[in-house]
Amino acid sequence: MSSTSEVLFVPPHAVPRERLLNVARRIFSETFSHLYEEESFRIFCDQTWAADGPMAKDLGDPAVSWRVATEDGQPIGYAKMTPLRAPARKAQDDALELQQIYVLSGWHGKGVAEELMQWAVSSARERGAPELYLTVFDHNERAKRFYARHGFEEVGRCTFKLGDRVDDDRIWRKVL
Repeated sequence: MSSTSEVLFVPPHAVPRERLLNVARRIFSETFSHLYEEESFRIFCDQTWAADGPMAKDLGDPAVSWRVATEDGQPIGYAKMTPLRAPARKAQDDALELQQIYVLSGWHGKGVAEELMQWAVSSARERGAPELYLTVFDHNERAKRFYARHGFEEVGRCTFKLGDRVDDDRIWRKVL
């Protein structure tokens, strides 16, 4: 875990699907499980990262682009870019959304997220997107600092519901 020189960035089909689903669940759990009631969180995770769940469906969707960071063939993070799904007001046609950019906590600050962000921005430009959006939990200050460094700005709000809890998320945009 010393630098991105040990990390390979590959398309999702280069990693067994189950491994990618498992690491996605692990990263989400590391980051957010402390905020939610245990049973509600488990149910959400069981549904989201099931073999036939939303993430698995996105893996088979040609409109969704992926980049997976691996070390020794094991996924350690990923970025997922979709057509715009967030409820962004006044979004331009063909805008895209960086729906997820997650890295295992042991790899924070080692350049992995930087590389994934560079891939997302350059891929969005190559696809002719005029804007790139993302949503972020309002209290995730580390993520907001990262996005601001990459030229994203807050442009709106939305909510995220898990169990009985409704969280305030922010919509951020980068003009390409």
